[in-house]
Amino acid sequence: MNPQNGYDIEDLSVGMSAETAKTITDADLVLFAGVSTDVNAVHMDEEFGRTTMFGGRIAHGMLSASLISAVLGNRLPGPGTIYMNQSLRFRAPVRPGDTVRARVTVKEVIEDKCRVVLDTVCTVGEKVVIDGEATLMATSRKKREAGK
Repeated sequence: MNPQNGYDIEDLSVGMSAETAKTITDADLVLFAGVSTDVNAVHMDEEFGRTTMFGGRIAHGMLSASLISAVLGNRLPGPGTIYMNQSLRFRAPVRPGDTVRARVTVKEVIEDKCRVVLDTVCTVGEKVVIDGEATLMATSRKKREAGK
């Protein structure tokens, strides 16, 4: 572990995983719209949402995807990690009241470059709502001890 209690690259192995879950609220949509400036009516207006293919308001896709970032930055690899790349496939809508579970699983460890590739997935119940892959730069105990 690094001084911030995150995993160093030397601690990671294929198959390790971590997750978090959050129930998306109306307040989350309003706050995310304020921070992101994405005030698309499909997120903010239930009446408008009912006229769409979704039949009601849906959460911002990036709000749900941000839970992946929370797992990566807080749990695996955790504090000290640097997000480098993320692919996302939005597969199903998330609605206010849904509980989104974000899970990351180590797919590849590239120790000499301090890189880790993880599969990422968000689900609501058994339904996959987002999947993809992330690449991160992890901290290194060897480099820290060598003063690099």
